[in-house]
Amino acid sequence: MIVLGRIVAPFGVHGWLRVHPFGDDPEAWKKMPQWWFSADVDAPAEKWQARAIEAVKRHGDGVVAKLVGIDDRDASEALGSCYFGAPREALPAPAQDEYYWADLIGLAVKNMQDQPLGRVKSLIETGANQVLVVVDGEHERLLPFVEQVVKAVDVAGDLIRVDWGSDW
Repeated sequence: MIVLGRIVAPFGVHGWLRVHPFGDDPEAWKKMPQWWFSADVDAPAEKWQARAIEAVKRHGDGVVAKLVGIDDRDASEALGSCYFGAPREALPAPAQDEYYWADLIGLAVKNMQDQPLGRVKSLIETGANQVLVVVDGEHERLLPFVEQVVKAVDVAGDLIRVDWGSDW
């Protein structure tokens, strides 16, 4: 299951939900007929429950979604702050130089001098940009996932190349 985001809170009285997307283009997800939901982000795929999507739209600086059958605030509150996602085959293909976070987890990270910095453990959404959490033994590095730092991503080659020093 590829985790796409998390429900943050109910939105209004007609069952809409405020969602926090873990990606840059959540409007592409409105073409999907359903999302899958789970309170446990690490639950196996068979534990996620599918729900049909009625609408997804930007609202201010956030995103709101409406699920089929969730028609009032009580029903939207009952969902809680669970995660939503989809199996890989249900997702739209990422565009050139776009990646699902799940594709980056576990990739090796090397600097431009070919020195290993560790492997991607997770990503953090900061608001300004995403941050790679790179772990090498007991050392953890936080590298901004921006063009000035990340120079190349090769998912098939298991490598992210970064312009970052090795002196820390």
